Amino acid sequence: MKAKGFTLIELMIVVLIVAILAAVAVPLMRGRVDSAKWSEAKAAMGTVATAIRAYHAEKGPNGDAATAIFGQGATELGFADGDLEGTYFADEDYSMTVSSMDPLTFTITCTPSKTDAPSNYSQITLDQDGAWTETAATSG
Repeated sequence: MKAKGFTLIELMIVVLIVAILAAVAVPLMRGRVDSAKWSEAKAAMGTVATAIRAYHAEKGPNGDAATAIFGQGATELGFADGDLEGTYFADEDYSMTVSSMDPLTFTITCTPSKTDAPSNYSQITLDQDGAWTETAATSG
């Protein structure tokens, strides 16, 4: 009677192939997750920019200045808890600040505040003209 099944060497080769594929796939996936996190951050920043313009149109140039987007300043712009959250982007994961509530001169800056934050940038800035500035993360 002939034994059926895989030999130990065949199983070890399969395990080795799976390990090599995993070693290649994990760093690629990390880059995709980083990209998704920053995409959601940019979407939230665009929403904040629109809210600043609406706030200025409603309150006029002398409205209260709110500079901390998450927390107290978010309610001034009409945001409730969780309004700016996404799949990867949560209020506690980032700090977002606005330099000015003037729709002609504002700058929104988003900086990750957790250790599992995206690794490719240390912060992203959006100005009133829609120009993005991405500051590369420094290693070390």
